Amino acid sequence: MAAHRTRRPGMIAGGIDLHCHGAAGFDFDTADASGITAALAHHRAHGTERMLLSLVSAPPAKLARRLHTLSTLIPGLPEAFGVHLEGPFLASSRCGAHDPSALEAPTPATVEALIEAGGGLLRLVTIAPELPGALDAIERFSAAGVTVAVGHTEADLDTASEAFDHGASVLTHAFNAMPGLGHRAPGPVGAALARDHVTLEVIADGLHVAPVVVRTLFAAAPGRIALVTDAMSATGLGDGTYRLGNLDVDVSAGRPVLTGTETLAGSTLTLDRAVQNSIDAGVPRSEALAAATSTPARAIGITHNGGEPS
Repeated sequence: MAAHRTRRPGMIAGGIDLHCHGAAGFDFDTADASGITAALAHHRAHGTERMLLSLVSAPPAKLARRLHTLSTLIPGLPEAFGVHLEGPFLASSRCGAHDPSALEAPTPATVEALIEAGGGLLRLVTIAPELPGALDAIERFSAAGVTVAVGHTEADLDTASEAFDHGASVLTHAFNAMPGLGHRAPGPVGAALARDHVTLEVIADGLHVAPVVVRTLFAAAPGRIALVTDAMSATGLGDGTYRLGNLDVDVSAGRPVLTGTETLAGSTLTLDRAVQNSIDAGVPRSEALAAATSTPARAIGITHNGGEPS
């Protein structure tokens, strides 16, 4: 008879992470096959079965080259089911840990070049909808089968709502790098809550979003919260200085910030910890598990084969 295994409440199987930049000293912007494998292995040990490889903002030609490179690597990496471009179509005032010099507004030529370079590998792109050409870009990416997220934005309620009405269906790390949920100015979070087709990403690391707000979001948008890690290369390692794209990041007690600032630069979170943190915040266990499994799968249009604890 098989030995019984004690399970922590936050343990998951079949976890799906829509937003992850790396781990174990490797980032998906530059790592070779062995580095990507090491980063994926770290997250798999913490319950993530499949993930999108998130790339930070860079000039479109550089992103296109990286997409081409990843297209030769991902077929041999079953944990990776595509790429998320978190930029370069972001608001400079809300760029967070993205290099401001790499940001630009989308043009039809740039959008087409990225779609072509992705060759089906590109699954998610984050766009600030107030940028010139953004609504056309949202429609074109959506028509090409690429899920579009609103994020890193100054958009007000009406602008974000228009983006969701033009095909965007995800909110990138809710509350972070965007206006807050004001009682008179609901902003992008309010727009996402008002659109039943929109999935809201949440980084439940205790740093990006307060636990009471995590619990409130789950209650306000049942079945529409996707827990993400937004993990960077320092995940799984100790304190020190690391790189995120072209920028230096200092990690102290697991908290990564851009060097010389207090700007959070991703996280050192794992998906099992995100689930446990949500449970600790008062989210029912079944809902926290769904937010790390079936909900992100539905948001990106992939098949999910179960999310019961392993």
